[in-house]
Order: sequence, then structure tokens, then C-alpha cells
Amino acid sequence: MIHSPTRRALAAGFLAAGLLASGSARAQQKSDVAITRQPGIIYLPTHVIEKQGLIEKHAERLGVPGVKTKWLTFTGGGSQTDALLAGNVDIVNTGTGNLLLLWDRTRGGVKGIVATSALPLLLVSRDPKIRTIKDIGPGDKVAVPTVKVSTQAILLQMAAGEAYGADQSGRLDANTVQLGHPDAAIALANPTHEIKTHFAAPPFQYVELRTVPGAHIVARSPDIIGGPLTQGQFFTTTKFADANPKIVQAVRAASEEAQAFIRRDTRKAVEIYREVTGDKTSVEDLLSYLAEPGMMEFNLQPQGTMRFAEHLGRIGTLRTKPKAWTDYYLPVAHDLSGS
Repeated sequence: MIHSPTRRALAAGFLAAGLLASGSARAQQKSDVAITRQPGIIYLPTHVIEKQGLIEKHAERLGVPGVKTKWLTFTGGGSQTDALLAGNVDIVNTGTGNLLLLWDRTRGGVKGIVATSALPLLLVSRDPKIRTIKDIGPGDKVAVPTVKVSTQAILLQMAAGEAYGADQSGRLDANTVQLGHPDAAIALANPTHEIKTHFAAPPFQYVELRTVPGAHIVARSPDIIGGPLTQGQFFTTTKFADANPKIVQAVRAASEEAQAFIRRDTRKAVEIYREVTGDKTSVEDLLSYLAEPGMMEFNLQPQGTMRFAEHLGRIGTLRTKPKAWTDYYLPVAHDLSGS
């Protein structure tokens, strides 16, 4: 039995440790926050957040004034996650595959904050012989943002598994070439380039379909996954989240406000996108892209992510299979009806 003085001493020690930990967390509270994203209108909520200073606004409302955000654009999710793990950035916005891989590899040390978009991705080809997944031959190159782990690469695996059998899901991995969407779109438009097929993201897929001779759709992500699939989501390390809980809350609040703004004033949101990114696509063209089926899926809740997790667990890419999407998302999102 532990006597009362000893219990009191232990309690005091635990309290001191707790206060030290709390003080340490406060000391680590960041005022300059670096956030990454990729090119494309998938990341439209982040452009609205940046332009309107929404993270700063909500952080101040939550009692953390003076927060400054620095937004960085990376061409692929792999380089984003490398930067996060190296501590060079604090928060990233990229695809579900990257989130799941980092959650698994860090044993829960990286988790999602909230989703931002679940827009459809299209596999586009200018090769007249490629009409279905089964038409992709050994010599055909398919551009994806990051081989093996990008949303597009994993969707290609899932489509191959559906076409050839579950044990053949990696059949087209050797066909993939790592290219950011802008470079892949340039390659597809070049009739002499070896890249004739691109698993694209908006707006690049629509630009390709309208401007590249012979460009056509081979596969759609909603058909492969069985519905909308989150590819844009904020995630961070649990270390950062524990030290900066109000910033994490501000990211959620900012995302929700940006998504509501996009639905309320889509034209203004598109104008913000053009201003922030320098994209020369006309407002009318961008609005027409957003009028395509599934192109307004800007939601906080993760969508279709467990289907991804189940696939990655089945092929052995994930060493730990999540029981629910809440395993790889922070508690700030647990009240949402995710999947």
C-alpha cells in the first residue's frame, strides 16, 4: 500500500510533469505556420482560405492572435509528405494515399484534420487504342503525381484489380511515370511525347479533353471507388496538433467557411483561384468545369477513404489496417459523418 504522503508526493510529481508538458506545449505554440498544397482547382478551398486570411481570423477568435500562414505549392504529394516528416512544413493538403501511408509508417504520428474536396479524377488518354484499363499495354506510360502512393496511382491499382483480379492490382505499377499535373498536361499535349495517358485532376483533365486532339476518358474515380473520394485534406503530425490545438481548430473552421463561400459565390471563388495561382484559364471555363458532375464536392467529412484503406491493407501496403476513418483523423473531425 502507498501511504498518503507518498501518494501526495506522486500526485505533486504528476501535476508538475503535467504543467511542464503544458508549458512545453505553450512554448511550442507556433505563430508562423507553413502549409503545402498541389496545383489545381481541387485545392480551391485553400486558395479562398489564403486570400481571405481565414486561418488567421479563426486563430485570433480562438485566442491565438498574430498567426501568419505561409502557403507553398508542391507538384506531388510525395515531396509534400517528405517536407512534413522533415519538419520543414507544419501542415499539408494532399491525397488520401499519402495520409494513410504516413499514418501507418509513423504508427499514428500523422493524422488528418479535415477534408477539403472530393472532386472526380479522370484517366485521360490521347492514344486511340486505349479505351479501357485492359487496353494499357506493357509499353504504355501513364502519368501520375507520385508513383505507388498518390491517389491516382492507387486508383489505377484498384481498377487493375477489378479488371484482372484482386491479385493483379499491381499489374500497371510499372506503367506509371511520376509527373506533376502541369507537366503531365504539357506532355499529353505534345503529339511526339511518350506520355499519352494521364490520370489527371481538375482543371487539367478538362483542359486536356477540350484542347488535346483525340483526348478521351478511359476511367473515372467515382466509378472505380463507388462514389466521391477525398483527395484534398489537411493533415499534420500529432506532435504539431498536440502543441497547437487552437491552430488545428482554426484550420477546421477556416475550411468550413471557405467551402460555404465556394457554394455561395462560386464565381468569386474562381476569381480568387485565378488570382492566387496565376492560372490563365478564363472564369467562364473554370465555372463550366465546376458545373461538371461531382465537381462541387467540397466537404469537411472524409469520403470513400476507408475503401482506399481496405485496398492498401489487402495488398500489404499498410502494415496496420484501420478499423475506422477516425483512426487516421484527429478528434477535431470525429463528429463528422465520414467514410
